[in-house]
Amino acid sequence: MNQPKLAVVTGASSGIGLELAKLAAKDGYDLIVAADTPFVEAAPALAGNAAYCLQSREWGYPGNCQFSSYRQCAAAASGTNATCGRNPMAARGRYRH
Repeated sequence: MNQPKLAVVTGASSGIGLELAKLAAKDGYDLIVAADTPFVEAAPALAGNAAYCLQSREWGYPGNCQFSSYRQCAAAASGTNATCGRNPMAARGRYRH
């Protein structure tokens, strides 16, 4: 069985952490990211490689698009008022998943 690849990246809102997260996403890793500054500004940089977006009033549209799988997005949304939706960039076929 093919095991999913997972990367944990700290400092992912800017600099080296953001670049590492983008490289990992491009290589097909599911991402868990952490930052001490708001991630909202960095999320669009990763959105092109993520199939699903966490959507809520807080995140807006298309939302926090860092999730490679619906299951990962749903886990993040659990217990919140957020929902998961397809990344519009991925839904248009611009990016391969």
